[in-house]
Amino acid sequence: MSARCVMVLGTTSGAGKSWLATALCRHYARQGLKVAPFKAQNMSNNARVVAPTLRRLGGSLPPEGAEAPWGGPAAPRSLAGEIGSAQYFQALAARAEPDVRMNPLLLKPEADTHSQVVLLGQVSAPLTAMPWRGRSERVWPAIAQALDELRAENDVVVIEGAGSPAEINLMDSDIVNLRVARHAQARCLLVTDIDRGGAFAHLYGTWALMPEADRALLRGFVLNRFRGDASLLSPAPERLQALTGVPTVATLPMWYRHGLPEEDGVFDDRAHASGAVHTTVAVIAYPRISNLDEFQPLKNVPGVRLVWARSPADCAGADWIVLPGSKATAADLAWLRAQGLDHEIAAHVQRGGRVLGVCGGLQMLGEALIDTHGIDGNAPGLGLLPLVTAFSPDKTVQRTHTAFGQVHGPWAALSGVAVSGYEIHHGQTAPHPAMVAAGHVAHEVLPGLGWQDASGQVLGLYLHGLLEDEAALRALFGAAAPSLDAVFDGLADFIHTHFQAGVLDALIAP
Repeated sequence: MSARCVMVLGTTSGAGKSWLATALCRHYARQGLKVAPFKAQNMSNNARVVAPTLRRLGGSLPPEGAEAPWGGPAAPRSLAGEIGSAQYFQALAARAEPDVRMNPLLLKPEADTHSQVVLLGQVSAPLTAMPWRGRSERVWPAIAQALDELRAENDVVVIEGAGSPAEINLMDSDIVNLRVARHAQARCLLVTDIDRGGAFAHLYGTWALMPEADRALLRGFVLNRFRGDASLLSPAPERLQALTGVPTVATLPMWYRHGLPEEDGVFDDRAHASGAVHTTVAVIAYPRISNLDEFQPLKNVPGVRLVWARSPADCAGADWIVLPGSKATAADLAWLRAQGLDHEIAAHVQRGGRVLGVCGGLQMLGEALIDTHGIDGNAPGLGLLPLVTAFSPDKTVQRTHTAFGQVHGPWAALSGVAVSGYEIHHGQTAPHPAMVAAGHVAHEVLPGLGWQDASGQVLGLYLHGLLEDEAALRALFGAAAPSLDAVFDGLADFIHTHFQAGVLDALIAP
């Protein structure tokens, strides 16, 4: 088996690559084809945990414990791994088991000039310490091997690029766009966000800056997020084709409520609600927010309004305040305080409101963050849970299936509910010894993973995915969001309707 490869390139970040690649995965899977997604390198703090698949990687990794080409020992092959959330959802859309090979290199930003490097699912300290340009040749063999294995096992591989293929300052170290397209001899689509303006200039400029040999891989331009009468676009597509030889093969209308989490962690600031609102949920949007995609279902649960909050004013009228995950917990906690959100959260609890902390948010809710290893930083917590978190070099990455014990107060509906999710964290959290001695004891609601305060209003969890779990949503809201399968089918229907007839079939024709 040697897969046909379809690649989605973009004129910019946020043009719609992830969304379109997901739709293509489901479109081809519905034809009975074996499909896998692939993105060589993703930069995102939205990650998912996949099952221990490293043992299947053949030549992609050296033997366990042996010296790896990028320095340091190879990771144990029994460990669960991380991939970008976009490729996780693309795998589900393709009806495939998510696999670390689908996103072999994941960069998780920890600061404006520094990212944690995850190769084939595992954090690599040597790669993290390397300069950006020195890293590409070290990781390319593992990337190419992962792609080749997926090509050998599938009928179609849908590949997503990153940023733009025309970033000429990065072309000499490219491992995610044109180098991948050439390696796979992919048939490429170039998508642009026409809602931003300048779409035809973006398309032409990208084409013009691509090497001539790589232009031959382009099969079509895609205009995404169009609002208005498509007939008014003429004669621009025709003139663009005359200049480049590349046809515009689809004009995709703006579609706000498609149901897929925002691509690569980019969220829009519009408040979302479905139906008459009975619950407003404000999620604190700190600078290094992570795994925000787990809150996507709240946009689609009837009666729930989702708000991204960066100031106390954004929390006005909220029934819940959620502190999500963070890739830099101490720094984001300092930011939260600088905005005055610490006082707003405390006042919210005093008014009887609910607070939910997830992972880094749980850590912030405690009394203190203790870091003796230089992992994240020391800081006093918000003091809403009598807990203390100690950071360590070891990182917990695992899928988790568990059930709530007795839950009190406004979260009582979760009592006894079985939930599935995942953990990705460095810190370990436990009751604060001095506070326990003084009689302030956190109520444990998930063994080692979740605690409540004495009032029952504040709930902190290490478990990601609570609000993606249908049983939990029904317990909390009496309703659930549309299933992911329904979302994926909707995406496939959408591109089938709006692509020119025959284009999608031609992309995978022999």
